[in-house]
Order: sequence, then structure tokens, then C-alpha cells
Amino acid sequence: MLRAHWWRGVATVARLIGDIDAAEDAMQDACVAALAQWPAEGIPANPGSWLIGTARHKALDRLRREQRRPDKEVAAVREVGEAQAASPGPAGDDQLSLIFACCHPSLDPGVRVPLTLRAVCGLTTTEIAAVFLVPEPTMAQRLVRAKRKIRDAAIPLRVPPLEDLPARLAAVLRVVYLVFTEGHRPVAGDEPVRAALCEEAIRLARVLADLLPAEPEVTGLLALLLLTDARRPARVDDRGGLVLLADQDRGLWDRAAISEGTALVESALRLGRPGAYQLQAAIAACHSTAARAEDTDWRQIAALYGELIRHEPTAVVEANRAVAVAMSEGPHAGLVILDALGADPRMARWPLLHTARADLLARAGRDADAVVAYRLALDLEPPAAEREFIARRIGELAAEP
Repeated sequence: MLRAHWWRGVATVARLIGDIDAAEDAMQDACVAALAQWPAEGIPANPGSWLIGTARHKALDRLRREQRRPDKEVAAVREVGEAQAASPGPAGDDQLSLIFACCHPSLDPGVRVPLTLRAVCGLTTTEIAAVFLVPEPTMAQRLVRAKRKIRDAAIPLRVPPLEDLPARLAAVLRVVYLVFTEGHRPVAGDEPVRAALCEEAIRLARVLADLLPAEPEVTGLLALLLLTDARRPARVDDRGGLVLLADQDRGLWDRAAISEGTALVESALRLGRPGAYQLQAAIAACHSTAARAEDTDWRQIAALYGELIRHEPTAVVEANRAVAVAMSEGPHAGLVILDALGADPRMARWPLLHTARADLLARAGRDADAVVAYRLALDLEPPAAEREFIARRIGELAAEP
């Protein structure tokens, strides 16, 4: 419960005082207070408001204590915080304001998204390092430097004027996308799905769509999240295990979300400015509108991935294209692509690459090689739900004659 309210509390307090580190400390203090008081006094009717109010008081108390020192920096931070409290920005949304601050052009582009995942979503440094495939100490240093720069440069924690939005839009969209991804497929922890993060990302995407209704990539992102999240009720079985897309009960999918997402991506593509999120949404629509797994138009999906690579030339997109190619042309065609990707040392540390290879190897009748690939994925310590799935597949392959 405490984690569910973390990012909203940090965002609110950070806007008030202008210091992300201090806001995180205050929210941590509020969580400690909750653990001490709630068992004896009961959980408040509105635990989120209680936590944010307590964190705000603790942050202000800390500022008052610091004011006793002859520190010009503290006074400057206080003045910035007061100005921001009086002027929350046009959207009136603290989390969105903090996202835009973390994506400020003066910050290093490579740290904008990780910083937002930390400050806005409460992901740990370990989780963020896993998302970006970098060592944890390296990521920790980047985050410390970025938060210090926001504080020292007094970067305003607010949504910028409409004319300044385009310069930060790509980074902001990426953040919202990664927030959803962390909810849809957590990189750490025992939860197969973090529903609160998925819902928060969709909410933020809707706020952005209201701010920028004529931006097709904003509409495309909202469509992508809705279409992907529509499958959430069928992704986990009664025992908490992951269910592959092909095996999901499509009767459990959220048809209203699928209808809304499909309409949104169609309207975005009609604007004639295709982008990565629109193309991903179109791929999600191909999956979501197929009545049965065998009705999926894999050739169309492979073609869409081929177009997506022009906008987002990453190894992850190429790996997804390999799976689509395998489904439309046969497992050997997909394995050629995945084997080439595996030569990249960074990709070799990605568990899903080995899981995808294992699946295609099994489809090709190479069960022993598939088991080896699955074991390589296990060695990289994927999330608990994926470990259980991989162990189950190894058992199934070993039991086959």
C-alpha cells in the first residue's frame, strides 16, 4: 500500500519545496511514521492523503531547521518551492509536472528517463539499472548528479507553457511508456503485474492527450497502453503464473479498452505522421482484434515491426520482429535474427532474448538446445513469474519423448 502512494507523494512534496532528494526523504519519513502508527490506530480513510500531508509537514519542518543556518542555497530552494506551490502549472498535476522537470533540456538526455522512473514512480535504483542494462553503481551516480542539478539550478517543477512542450515531449512519452512497461512486466519483485503502475501510466497518457490532442504520437501512446492493458485480466492464472498470449482466455480481455484503443490508433495514423508509438499500437491492435490466436495476422505484424525499426532502431524491436518473422515464415527464419542479436554482449544479458530463442528452438524440434537457452535465461535471474514459467517449460521439454 505504501509503495502505491509513493510517487504521488514525492511529486507533490517536490513541487512544494523544489528538491527531489528532500521530497524522497520526507516521503520515507512519512512511510516510517505510517508503519509505527497505523497498526495501533488503524489505516486512515484516505491513506494517500495522510502520507502526503505527513511528508509535507516533515519536509517543511526540515526546511525550517535548515533556515537557521546562514545558507543561501537553502533560502533559494525555499523561495523556488514557495513560487511553485503558488503556481502548479496549467495541468495542475504534480506527477506530470515532475516528469517535465526530470525531462528538462538542461539535463543529460541519458538520465532524464531513469530519473523520472526514480522520482515519479518510486522504482529502486536496482530496478532502473535492470531496465537500462547498466551496472547499479553507474545508475546511482547518474541519478545523484541529476537530482543535484535540478536543485542547484532551481529547475521549475511544473508543466511548461504549451509552446515549450515539444522540446521535452519525446522524453516525457518515453517515461510514461516505461512506467507502463514496469507495471506490465516488472523487472524485479515477485508480482507478475503491478496494476497500479499500469493504471497510473494510462492516467498520465490521458492527461497528455488532453494537453496535446493534435499530436499523433501522444494519441498513439494512449492507444498502445489501452490495447496492451486490455489483456491484463488474462495474463496471470489462478496460481499467479504468467499465461502466454497464445494461451490466454480472450473472453477475459477488456473489450471496451480494445475498442477505444483501436479507434485512437486509427485516428492517429490518419494524420499521416506515423511514429513509434502509433506503430506499436497498430501491432497491439493486430493481436487484440484477432478472435483466436491462430487468426493473428503475423505477416502484417512482421511488416509493422519492419517499419518500426526505421523509427526505433533498437535490438529489442529487432528481437520482437524476429518472433513475428518466425510465426509467419517459420522458426528458423526467426532464429537467424535472434542469433545475430545474441552476439551483442548487452543483449546477451537480456533474459527475454534467451527465452525467445528457446521457444523458437522448441518449435524447430530442437528440444535439447531449447533447454540450454531456457537455462541461460534463468541464470540471468528474470522476475519470479518468468522464472516459474521457464522452469515449467524446462520440465515440459524434459518430459517429452
